[in-house]
Amino acid sequence: MHSRKRTLLLVNPGAGRGEETLAPVIDRFRRSGLQVTLESFEALPALRQDIDRLRSTHDQLVICGGDGSISSAAGAVMESGLPMGILPMGTANDLARTLQIPLELEEAAGVILAGRLRPIDVGTVNGHTFFNIASIGLSTELARRLDARMKRRFGRLSYALTAIQVLLSARRFRARIAANGHSRTVKTYQIAVGNGVHYGGGNVISQAAAIDDGRLDLYSLEMRSLWKLVLMFPAFRAGRHGAWKEVRTARSDAFVIETRRPLPVNADGEIVTTTPARFRTHPGAVSVFVP
Repeated sequence: MHSRKRTLLLVNPGAGRGEETLAPVIDRFRRSGLQVTLESFEALPALRQDIDRLRSTHDQLVICGGDGSISSAAGAVMESGLPMGILPMGTANDLARTLQIPLELEEAAGVILAGRLRPIDVGTVNGHTFFNIASIGLSTELARRLDARMKRRFGRLSYALTAIQVLLSARRFRARIAANGHSRTVKTYQIAVGNGVHYGGGNVISQAAAIDDGRLDLYSLEMRSLWKLVLMFPAFRAGRHGAWKEVRTARSDAFVIETRRPLPVNADGEIVTTTPARFRTHPGAVSVFVP
């Protein structure tokens, strides 16, 4: 069954776990009959170029890396029409959590070999793809300060350490949010638009969120003091933050966010564009191997 499956294995050597940890997985793939082509990429544009260059000679692709690598490849994966496997090698691995893909690499390889596919949505902001979440404000500053060396040293704790630094210097900004024929101007610390379920190392975008519902979930942090976030933390972990009056929430298949001056937009850990930001969802755009 597997002998005709030409598999393109794309590896980010700079992800949370080193490339050498893949040796047992590659051996298992080959023993199972897969024809494996290994391609390493150092930068995200090279990942997209590899998929475009090699898609016609392969039947499926597997991305080994973190959420930023996987999301940046989404556009090329959509165009290729190939099914995608995930070997989670990042720090947060939120897409793997959303899809219940095991974080242990050999178990994740078993999911790919089992061959069960699930169509999932892809979000875009100004044409840049994301699977989990895109945001303006706090998370963008967090992405700026969170370097690869810190993530390797402290793992998921690096998010908390950097978040404390960001909170100490944060300021609200004015934004106009438009969706479903209506608009509202707000003063906020952050506007986040989610496509999947998990983000930020296990937080939940919304209790109602799903990665295959054709909808985006927005929240806006409109409190006066950010220190109230400490009290809200359990609600964010469970996706219940919309119950707080200081948190605006909305659902739609598209949003437009405008600000007085261009502000950077972070998509799954990578700063990809600036406001004005146009968000939309692409239902069932990519098929992924899942348990």
